Amino acid sequence: MPTGPRNSIADVSGLRVGNAHDDSLASGVTAVLCEAATTAAASVFGGGPGSREMDVIALEGSVGAADAIVLSGGSAFGLDAATGVQSFLREQGRGFPIGAARVPIVPQAILFDLLNGGNKDWGRHPPYRDLGYAAAASAAQDFALGAAGAGFGAVVAGHGNRLRGGLGSASERVSGLPGEAGAEGIVVGALAAVNAVGAVTVADTPHFWAAPFERGGEFGGLGSPHPWPENTGQPNFKMPLAERANTTLCIVATDAALTQAQCKRLAAMAAAGMARAIVPAFTPFDGDIVFALATGKIPLADPMLALAFLGAAAANCVARAIARGVYEATGSLPDGTQAYAKLFARP
Repeated sequence: MPTGPRNSIADVSGLRVGNAHDDSLASGVTAVLCEAATTAAASVFGGGPGSREMDVIALEGSVGAADAIVLSGGSAFGLDAATGVQSFLREQGRGFPIGAARVPIVPQAILFDLLNGGNKDWGRHPPYRDLGYAAAASAAQDFALGAAGAGFGAVVAGHGNRLRGGLGSASERVSGLPGEAGAEGIVVGALAAVNAVGAVTVADTPHFWAAPFERGGEFGGLGSPHPWPENTGQPNFKMPLAERANTTLCIVATDAALTQAQCKRLAAMAAAGMARAIVPAFTPFDGDIVFALATGKIPLADPMLALAFLGAAAANCVARAIARGVYEATGSLPDGTQAYAKLFARP
């Protein structure tokens, strides 16, 4: 089951991704734009989530589709980013029709990056609306990973207690679905903004927890440590815990045709990838959220059976995307937090 040509969520037909960040602010925004209103759902796993327009894609809601999904830094201040993305989409004539009006549906989730040394003295209005617009305007099939977009100001636990987080993505072409004509063309992809209180690397080694799921050396090809460190089972937390300055945000997508309830299950299965790539995951100090999108390009003869395969692929992609987000990051944050590339001399 090889990856797609870009090894990113943009391998799912109908999706484009845009990033924007501010170096001085040390924060940013990522927007996933759908070419048409797309079946969407979300599941919350962390204890401290922050979000916008989640009810509109809840199973009991009356819309069940999204024009875009936004991930942002800035904690609650970052929720302005969706307004910028809405503004861009409105200019394109996009949105849920209500009479003569159209309202772009743009669910969003945020992570906390207010204490990374960046200049957060922005005055009366935070800058995330403009960052959101810029991210949407730049959306394309090719986009930056690592210190980019919503992952620009992110931090995880790691070597010396703190390691720069980042934005990661991965994709997988699903094969072997029983009875599915054309199933060889189904793609699953994931995008992750990684800012966990836990660690994505094992103890103080350069090895990633997600190593068993790696494809083609996409995050270094080091495999698992051998032997495993004696303190492997001891949780590695980003300190101080009292700051609650965490959260990993993920979007999974497929070009298969799924109902909204099936998207919800896809998000739940995909969350297993967080637990494979982050130790510990889903803590009271994280606001972990997984969004799921199904563009519906490929009809399924047996969607429930196919969903088991798609969910397994989504979990793999999430684990790989999380590791890639940290692996691809370069440089340092204003508070001195270094990237994996610096600490482990990544080429």
